Amino acid sequence: MSRLRIFNESDARVPLFSSREGDAIAEQLNQVGVRFERWPLRAELPVGASADETLAAYREDIDRLQREQGYRSVDVVSLHPEHPQREELRKKFLNEHTHSEDEVRFFVAGSGLFTLHIGERVLEVLCEAGDLISVPDGTRHWFDMGPSPHFVAIRLFGNPDGWVANFTGNDIAERFPRYEEGQAA
Repeated sequence: MSRLRIFNESDARVPLFSSREGDAIAEQLNQVGVRFERWPLRAELPVGASADETLAAYREDIDRLQREQGYRSVDVVSLHPEHPQREELRKKFLNEHTHSEDEVRFFVAGSGLFTLHIGERVLEVLCEAGDLISVPDGTRHWFDMGPSPHFVAIRLFGNPDGWVANFTGNDIAERFPRYEEGQAA
């Protein structure tokens, strides 16, 4: 189940806010310019579906977002616990960074932890299957897929080059919890 926890940037121990309610999560994130939606999962999509099958299953929603936001490219990323580069890929996303465009992800399967650093707050967003998150350009954040990643996500980009990060050099991500699938609320 999706979850949002909000912390003061100086205290990762006690959340100021915590919820697993989709509407409450969307409301809190909307206040800081982050889009959060729950999309219905396509039951006809088999486990292990190809990228083309995944994109076809969500074509209507993808087209809507491309029309609304002008995204020019879309792809599918899929990671599993046996992926030979899982540790390297995890490290790549764990440090605070920004992008010069929105970071848009729809989780088709599995889960991951987006952590946003906005002002003096840290917003920890556990995204699971059915969640769409759009982090605005310039927003400081990091992503943790856990030590045994399992997720399939559709990614939308305005930049045809795809994912390009600008690392901030701030070590704040090291002071906040890492993601372990199935971790307690």
